[in-house]
Amino acid sequence: MSINTAQVDKTSTTVGKFDMKLEVVTIPVSEIERAKEFYECLGWRLDADASKGDERVVQFTPPGSPCSIHFRKGVTPAETGTLQSLYLIVSDVQAAREELVGRGVRVSEVFHYTGGPARFGGKVGGPAPDRLSYGSYATFTDPDGNDWLLQEVTTRLPGRIDPAATSFGSVSDLAAALRRAAAAHNEHEKRVAGEHADWPEWYAAYLTAEQAGAELPS
Repeated sequence: MSINTAQVDKTSTTVGKFDMKLEVVTIPVSEIERAKEFYECLGWRLDADASKGDERVVQFTPPGSPCSIHFRKGVTPAETGTLQSLYLIVSDVQAAREELVGRGVRVSEVFHYTGGPARFGGKVGGPAPDRLSYGSYATFTDPDGNDWLLQEVTTRLPGRIDPAATSFGSVSDLAAALRRAAAAHNEHEKRVAGEHADWPEWYAAYLTAEQAGAELPS
C-alpha cells in the first residue's frame, strides 16, 4: 500500500500511540555459512539457524541490542554489500574497537567529524573533543561489504529514552555509566567541599538523567 503524502494531515505531528519496535534488519549476503562464521566471530548471539530443503535462514542479535539481524539467500532484492552505515551504539568506542580487533575483525581507527556528531565536515583521527556523545566512530565491514558503524553514545538526545524506564543492555554499559557518574560526583564533592552522604541517590539521578538526555545533576 502506498500513501499519497498530499492527503496526509500535516498537522498530525505528535508521536504515535502504539509501540513500533524495530525487531529485525535483513542483511543481504552471498554465502550464508561465511556470513554466519563472521557474525559468530563478533560475539553476537545466534538466535536461529533453520533450514527446509534448499532454504535456510540465520538470525543473530548483537549484545544488549533489542534488534536482531537475519540473512537468507533471495529474501531481499538488495545486492550483497549494499547496506551502509548500520549503526551499533556503544558506551566506549575505543573499548568496543579493541574487543573486535581481539576477535580478529578489521576495524578502522576511532575518528570523528569536524562538523560535530551529525557527521558534517571531514573525518579527523581520534575520538571527538571531550568525548562528545554521538561524536566518535569506528567502522568495519562483513565479508560481503555491508558496512557497520560503531558510534559512542553516553548521553542521549532529549526524549530519546523514557526517564522512567532507565535500563542498561550489558554489565559493561552499566560499569561505564557508573564510572562517568563517579567522575561527576567527585567534581560535585569538590564544589560542596565535603563528602556527600546521599551519593546513591545522586548516582541514580545522574544515570537516569544522562540516559534520558535530561539536565545532569551538579
